[in-house]
Amino acid sequence: MGIHLIKMPDIGEGIAEVELVAWNVNPGDTVTEDQPLADVMTDKATVEIPSPVAGKVLSLGGKPGQVMAVGSELIRIEVEGAGNADAALPAAWSATPSAPATLATPAVAPAAMAPPATPKRAVAAAAERVIRQPGDKPIASPAVRRQAWDMGIELRYVSGSGTAGRVTHEDLDAYAASAGNPAKAYPSGAGYAERHGEEVVPVIGLRRKIAQKMQESKRRIPHFTYVEEIDVTELDTLRTRLNETRGAERGRLSILPFLMRAMVLALRDFPQINARYDDDAAVLTRYGAVHIGIATQTAGGLMVPVVHHAEARDLWASAAEIARLAEAARSGKATRDELSGSTITISSLGALGGVVSTPVINHPEVAIVGVNRMVLRPMIRDGAVVARQMMNLSSSFDHRVVDGLHAAEFVQALRGLLECPGTLFVE
Repeated sequence: MGIHLIKMPDIGEGIAEVELVAWNVNPGDTVTEDQPLADVMTDKATVEIPSPVAGKVLSLGGKPGQVMAVGSELIRIEVEGAGNADAALPAAWSATPSAPATLATPAVAPAAMAPPATPKRAVAAAAERVIRQPGDKPIASPAVRRQAWDMGIELRYVSGSGTAGRVTHEDLDAYAASAGNPAKAYPSGAGYAERHGEEVVPVIGLRRKIAQKMQESKRRIPHFTYVEEIDVTELDTLRTRLNETRGAERGRLSILPFLMRAMVLALRDFPQINARYDDDAAVLTRYGAVHIGIATQTAGGLMVPVVHHAEARDLWASAAEIARLAEAARSGKATRDELSGSTITISSLGALGGVVSTPVINHPEVAIVGVNRMVLRPMIRDGAVVARQMMNLSSSFDHRVVDGLHAAEFVQALRGLLECPGTLFVE
């Protein structure tokens, strides 16, 4: 018997260190070749590290949340033969932001992995409701974790039928079909019982990156927020009409493509707002191209895919690109290029948009436009009370480089374009 030492691999892009997000194995586990060992993250790239050998796990080189240098010891595995204590994983990696990446080798054959849970096994496992203690993190792949998020299931309640108790997609389906029934989560009459449990949740992985980004933005940028209400009655009528007449062949339109078009037109007169500010060098870069970031909620947290060259897209091209990028971000397939390069950002919570918000600027940009909920409200027009579709825009600006007057004028320009939607198409 020998020892095979696996080192933290170099996943490219000049990265010197990565964050260990989760272990998929424990000491004492028997692993097969290509079995996932750990998930690591750099920037917004989550990488699933497979085992290059089969054997028994002897020790783990770090804890979830720990930042580890490339080349440092990751895991030791006992193998048949002499082993190779100096071994490191190959460098042929392909990583995409927020998506699991693997070595550029064929996927392991089903026979090489632990046998998948049959529906009967999975249902039996789900029926035994296991509550893990704080700190006992369930073992699951990023794809399973995303599915659990989408299904509203807490993984710590799900029994895993895979190797080392690994939770599989079948386990989630079985849990949802049987023991995962929310009505069974608490016994009858327990709604008023005292609860004394505490759960310590480490802020790691993508959530840590988001926290760092938000903290950096608020620390470096003196924000101010300007709120204006917009009468979008005519705009919504136009949108509805276009969806009725063109929706089947060209796709349906939300309010966002119209707002993007209004921003493209308004920014021509306010180039200092379509910009990025390097506060270390004290340099403001103004852009001719309008690259609009679309703040998007995913299972792992907030991401900002970018609609590049919005100035060159019509309503339907913008809508199609928004939908494509949102799907890529939520499925973990967005590339680094699709998540970078924005010059201004839109933040929208859709139906949950509320009345007013104070969105945080996407550093190093200097402005973000927040879309609040569209509601039918009584308004006075020509001395009469009429029902109008109203929507607030809550926009934040970097007060170092954007004066309050210019910010207000920019938002008023958006208001004029949106309240008279025909002007969106007049050059």
